Amino acid sequence: MRYSSVIFTSSNMEDWQKDLLISSLAEIGYDTFEDIDQGFAAYIPAANLDIQALETLLLAETEGFEVAYTVEDVEDKNWNTLWESNFNAIVVDDSCYVRATFHEPRPDMPYEIVIDPKMSFGTGHHQTTSMMLSYILENEFAHKDVLDMGCGTGILAILAVKRGAKSVLAVDYDDVCVASVEENKLLNDTPIITSELGSKEVLEGRLFDVVLANINRNILLDQLDQYSKSTRVGGVLYMSGFYAVDDLVILREKAESVGFTYESMKVLDTWCSAKFNKIK
Repeated sequence: MRYSSVIFTSSNMEDWQKDLLISSLAEIGYDTFEDIDQGFAAYIPAANLDIQALETLLLAETEGFEVAYTVEDVEDKNWNTLWESNFNAIVVDDSCYVRATFHEPRPDMPYEIVIDPKMSFGTGHHQTTSMMLSYILENEFAHKDVLDMGCGTGILAILAVKRGAKSVLAVDYDDVCVASVEENKLLNDTPIITSELGSKEVLEGRLFDVVLANINRNILLDQLDQYSKSTRVGGVLYMSGFYAVDDLVILREKAESVGFTYESMKVLDTWCSAKFNKIK
């Protein structure tokens, strides 16, 4: 398959801005990313390159920093080798080892998660995913019915099972993510995970003890009413995918209006995660 490379450069791009831009590019078909000096390269099948869609995305995503791009045809590459070169195993809280299929296992670690990386998302490397993994490690999941909303690769669902969850529903609006969950649950021997394609509408009539939602502020705000309806009294909601301070204030106000109480937060760089309890 022929690929095109789009080289993004900027003299004032912060890491969090790059993360957001990469996330948005992934949503329109870019599937591999590589750091370069003053920016990064994004790769997409040449037949799927849409300059108008790219320009529209940049208008919305690059407020506050200037970014330039150039498009190049790419010679044939070993894409698996490129993916592997950009994916390093990580350890979360000294107890959860996240690796790819091509890394050596770590039998000494209490928890090990194997993710087959088709792109650089949902692998534990992003600050929001790392904080959500940390919350799962710190809290009780044994015998709980768990929802992983916006599940991506299913990494949170997998750790929830390893922490003793009774059942886990993993939901994403992207069929690539749903397929990824099915693949990764086999790699991790977590067959009780059920994956479904969709959004908040698939939650109607279902109840959970724990809701994990690592998405973004606007989607969280839109879905909080349904999270409340789908969380048992005494249950817990963990959210991430937003920024500290202003975003948390807005989300906390909304969550408390639909029956949750705020308990705690984590901050890593400019990203934030928070824990809420369902009281009514």
